[in-house]
Amino acid sequence: MSTESPSRPVVRTSESAGGLGSGLTLFAAAMMIVAGIWHALAGLAALFRDEVYVFTPDYIYSFDLTAWGWIHLLLGIAVVIAGFAVMRGAMWARVLGIALACLSLIANFLFIPHYPVWSLVIIALDVAVIWALATYRSDPV
Repeated sequence: MSTESPSRPVVRTSESAGGLGSGLTLFAAAMMIVAGIWHALAGLAALFRDEVYVFTPDYIYSFDLTAWGWIHLLLGIAVVIAGFAVMRGAMWARVLGIALACLSLIANFLFIPHYPVWSLVIIALDVAVIWALATYRSDPV
């Protein structure tokens, strides 16, 4: 006779799902990829057509829009790469994903005067990614 309780649910981890992340981890990976692509597009817009953004000369955290373009482009590429790594289920990728989402959150907070709605949407995505990656559990309940 088995000692396991029949009413205990079976939780599939990323290791048992064939290496792919599952549940909230997959959600976080997808949101990281989307947010990273948006970052890169915002960076390209700042690099090639910076008149799209509002110029705020008296803002305390002022950077040149070209600098913001490079920040967003490089951060976006890093977030997309980390999103694909999170999708594969690697622990280091989840830690890196949380760190990059924190950096993205800070960068977009500082970018609010230039493009407020866009920045707030990315901040909301970053908070969701951090929450989804931080609540990961590999052991069955």
